[in-house]
Amino acid sequence: MNHDRVHAREPSHHVDRWTVGVVESIGERDGHCVVTVRPVAPEGEANGDEKSEDAGRGEPVKLTLTLAVRDLFVSRLPIDDGESPVGERVWYRERGG
Repeated sequence: MNHDRVHAREPSHHVDRWTVGVVESIGERDGHCVVTVRPVAPEGEANGDEKSEDAGRGEPVKLTLTLAVRDLFVSRLPIDDGESPVGERVWYRERGG
């Protein structure tokens, strides 16, 4: 199975290949981690046409990760042990991207 990729910190390599998003939910399915991320406009690129609180946001994306990658990226988020990663900013690439 191909897995998606996610970083807790802004990547320094191939920056143009990564999308910025905010974690909406995280769970498990079939022995894998599923992270739902909502893409957001990078800082400084607000969309002036939209006037809602979701301005600059796209449709949610479901990322499939191994449990080991989930543990690694969650451990690198600026949250306390046991705290939920929901609402945290991440950088991601969908498989094949």
